[in-house]
Amino acid sequence: MCLGIPGKVLERFERDGAPMGRVDFAGDVQEVCLSFVPDLEVGAYTIVHMGFAITVLDEESALETLGLMADAGILRPRRAG
Repeated sequence: MCLGIPGKVLERFERDGAPMGRVDFAGDVQEVCLSFVPDLEVGAYTIVHMGFAITVLDEESALETLGLMADAGILRPRRAG
C-alpha cells in the first residue's frame, strides 16, 4: 500500500528545466517535483506520492488528513527546538 501525504508548498524553483518545490509535511521539509501540477503556488497544499505532487488540496482537507495521520501514528509532526 502507498500513501499520498499532504504538504504545504513553501518555495518553488526549477531544476534541469523541471518545476520543483520545497514542501512542508508537518515540519519535515522535502524537495518535490511539481511537473504534474505546474501551476501550484507557494502556500497551496498538495498531495505528494513518491516525490511527485499529484493534485491540489484545500487547506481544510489537508489539515484534517494530517491530523488523522498523526492520530493513527502514520505521521509524527516534528517539534521545534
